[in-house]
Parts: sequence; C-alpha cells; structure tokens
Amino acid sequence: MALSVLVTTLLATGSASAQSVLILGDSISAAYGMEKTQGWVHLFQQRLMPHCSNSRVINASVSGETSAGGKSRLPELLGQHSPDIVVIELGGNDGLRGLSPIAMRRNLESMISLTRESGAKPVLLGMRIPPNYGPQYTRLFEQQFQLVAEQMNVPLMPFFLDGILEHGGFQQDGIHPSVEAQPLLLRNAESVLGPILPDCYAGNSATAEADDHV
Repeated sequence: MALSVLVTTLLATGSASAQSVLILGDSISAAYGMEKTQGWVHLFQQRLMPHCSNSRVINASVSGETSAGGKSRLPELLGQHSPDIVVIELGGNDGLRGLSPIAMRRNLESMISLTRESGAKPVLLGMRIPPNYGPQYTRLFEQQFQLVAEQMNVPLMPFFLDGILEHGGFQQDGIHPSVEAQPLLLRNAESVLGPILPDCYAGNSATAEADDHV
C-alpha cells in the first residue's frame, strides 16, 4: 500500500514539474529594444528552473502583433507545441491603432476557446491605453478584458504594465518597458501564473528576493 502511494506521488510530482507554457504576446513579451535574455519571459523561464526544471516556456510573441494576428497563429502553435498553459498578452496594438474593441474581445474569446479545446489552460494579461482616441474609446477598450475574464472564467491580470512607471519606467519611445522594469512585468504575470503552477513556486526564495528589489 505504501509503495502504491509513493508511486502515485512520484507520478503526480513528475507531471507537475513538466508543464509547458506558451506565451502569445506582442512586443512587450518579445523583449523589444533589449536582449531576449533580459525580457520578462526569459526571467520567467529562469524562475521555474529550481522546482520545475523540465518545464518549457515557448515565447511565440511578435512585435506589432494584434489580437487578430494572434488568433490566426494560435492553432498552428497549439498543434506544434501542445502547451499546458497559454498566456495571452495581446490587445495593446489593437488599441494603439484604434481598432474595434468589440472585435478585439471576440478575438480574445476565440483564442481562449481554442486554448481550452486543445486541453490547455488560458491566462489573460490585460492592457490599458493612452486616451488618444478619447475617453469613451479608452473605457470601452479596457472593459473588454474584464468582460472576457468574467464571461469565460479566465485568470486575468487587469493591467500588465501596472506599476511600471514607478518601477523601472519605459524606454525612450514611452511605450515599451525598460530593462529595469522587466522584473516587475514578471511579478505581474506571476500574480496569475503562480496559482496555476504552485509546485514550481514552492519554496522559491527568488520570488521574495525579486519582490524586495522592485
């Protein structure tokens, strides 16, 4: 009986430590303006190593990507990588280009449905935009992320860039987070990824150390 319990525990531990995470994002996750190893996605991979050394982080982020572009690319990515978790960090370029927030919401919903149909868990990183197109458009844009999260029961980080201005700031273009801000992006992402990957964060002192330096 004890041997059976031990084998079951080992199998459960093994499956928990072999998670694969697909990051489907835009320039913010593609480490625009810096070395890939400086971006938050690479930092995330490094964070998983102590307890989930067999885990994979696939960064499928593309600078300039819109929600429509992500939707069109996702089926092939799911087939190629068979991820356990899909992080959707898209929509910012829709807002910067003044595209329809409603169309963006439908694209996000489609990506979430595709993710679940593949057997993976979706996670959504929300975005806000400057008021260039007026307050009505700005509010409508921001509301879509919350609507998607509530209606489809998806873990949501409401504003992925939350705290960036105060901690690290932006590059000279005023749009893309700086190298110094990447640990904060990681912490923001971990607010929704941590609960999904509890074994990968168990006893990970690096989390506390990173928080102390942000």
